[in-house]
Amino acid sequence: MKKNIAIIAGGDSSEIVVSLKSAAGIYSFLDKNRYNVYTVILTKEKWEVEISETEKTPIDKNDFSFVHHNEKINFDFAYITIHGTPGENGILQGYFELIGLPYSTCNVLVSALTFNKFACNQYLKGFGVKISESILLRKGQSVSDEGVVTKIGIPCFIKPNVGGSSFGTTKVKSKEEIQPAIQKAFAEGEEVLIEAFMKGTEVTCGAYKTAKNSVVFPITEVVSHNDFFDFDAKYNGQVEEITPARISEGLTHRIQQLTSAIYDILGCKGIVRIDYIITEGEVINLLEVNTTPGMTTTSFIPQQVNAAGLSMTNVLTEIIENELK
Repeated sequence: MKKNIAIIAGGDSSEIVVSLKSAAGIYSFLDKNRYNVYTVILTKEKWEVEISETEKTPIDKNDFSFVHHNEKINFDFAYITIHGTPGENGILQGYFELIGLPYSTCNVLVSALTFNKFACNQYLKGFGVKISESILLRKGQSVSDEGVVTKIGIPCFIKPNVGGSSFGTTKVKSKEEIQPAIQKAFAEGEEVLIEAFMKGTEVTCGAYKTAKNSVVFPITEVVSHNDFFDFDAKYNGQVEEITPARISEGLTHRIQQLTSAIYDILGCKGIVRIDYIITEGEVINLLEVNTTPGMTTTSFIPQQVNAAGLSMTNVLTEIIENELK
């Protein structure tokens, strides 16, 4: 009997456009001889499964099933590829735990922790992981221009504390830009993160672990043609992504070891991607941990899987089968 797999896409944030692209990527990678694969779109308004390009039908939230031609269809596994809420922050994970449906990502705690960049980085700092200086503002809180300049310095990055794909992010280069950048970031969420600028080489490294395998992928170097790795650089091609990264073997090994260690410290599950910046003296600084990384055919993870000589189909099958056992 073929297992029924739901690819969960959509979400309630600006990142829905990216999520839909990732879902198409995962759909293309999954083994259709082994699984019946459906894409399920979740938004605040409705939960729907795509039966075909023209036909959609509602999901029953009681048990995440649907009815097609008078037949009730239950899912055996959920592959979550929502970037942003509710798929990256533990909310959906909690729902699947409640109804007992196995899923692809980290658990509730890890998803919630990694989604909050400030909390995650401060937590990992306690394990000796290097991070940039930062200030967290919650709705209603403010900071003076002098406060930012003294503690963080200029240039700096001002961005929503939760969320991704660089929505609401500004690279601030003068005192006058600080308050408008804070307002812009607050428009995307309840919390704003002000982070020191670190000059260096940006890299990213993916990993996954199952009962039988511990795999850390080759590293990708990110060279943005824009002022920083913003939305256009990420999704409109204004960037060079070089896999494997043009760094020494020793540094590559250190980044891969750190990636594996962070995966274990947090207790991650499924494919995770961790972003770093290497500053002078080969210091490895953590930028952030992504527990639902982009999975479009040109995203970092498929690039790294290719460079490792692996196939996305086999990797995803291994992750699904590990959870179904």
